[in-house]
Amino acid sequence: MMIISSGPRRLLIAVVSAVAALVPFYSAHAEMSAWAENEGGRMRLVALAPDAGGKIRAALQIEPKPGWITYWKEPGNSGIPPQVTIAPESSVSLDAIAYPVPKHFFKGAIEDIAYDAPVTLPLSLTAPGKGPVTIDAAAFIGICKDICIPFQASFELKLGPAIQSRPEEEAILQAADARLPKPPSQDFDVTAHAMSPDRKTLSLDLVLPGEGKAAPDIIVTGPSGYAFTKQIGGKRDGATFKVDISIGKLPKDYDIASKQWSVLVIDGKRAMETTLAFQ
Repeated sequence: MMIISSGPRRLLIAVVSAVAALVPFYSAHAEMSAWAENEGGRMRLVALAPDAGGKIRAALQIEPKPGWITYWKEPGNSGIPPQVTIAPESSVSLDAIAYPVPKHFFKGAIEDIAYDAPVTLPLSLTAPGKGPVTIDAAAFIGICKDICIPFQASFELKLGPAIQSRPEEEAILQAADARLPKPPSQDFDVTAHAMSPDRKTLSLDLVLPGEGKAAPDIIVTGPSGYAFTKQIGGKRDGATFKVDISIGKLPKDYDIASKQWSVLVIDGKRAMETTLAFQ
């Protein structure tokens, strides 16, 4: 099991409410906001005008400074997952956040699933009607080095007409999409999964795209706040891989029946993410 352990590095230097009160509002009459900055990095909001169906492609760009990291969607209990919220009075709604493939870091007893370089999180939004569109959004992330700093900023974007070309924004969004894990395919998939009766181990059968001998990196996410990465007895035979993932303690009275977990598998330069459904 990995509920990523807390340690001295995880002491926050400011409470969230104090940080939120000090961060200004970043407004722009364009498809790209100004950068919000703090000690460990910077972030901004990028968007394209709605398509004919009201769908908006957008993204949160995060650039940690060298030596700093920011977290993936499920960092466990020691980090701060990215959060994006849309103001109730805004004319748009947030449908989904996507997450590029992260890195797996080990530093002593601390285990992180995070990004140590610029990363762009694609956002899917919807705008009702055909009138002017304004995105009022707040982003909240953790930027961490020896300490972890909560970083919050508010952004406002007033989107122009869709007929205008926005090559810079389009390039940013295309690059972000290219870094997302792919869905399962014939040569990269979880072919079977089973939870042990005592719920201590999750058995996985995989087909992998390479013929290497190394074990892939596997990150299983279950209940909110839980990520599991410890592999037991993995055996790779060409393109097939069988392994148990240590689960350990789950929330009290947690019933796995009918639940859906996720698994991210990183094998060399390829990554695949899929859902594990339990009966």
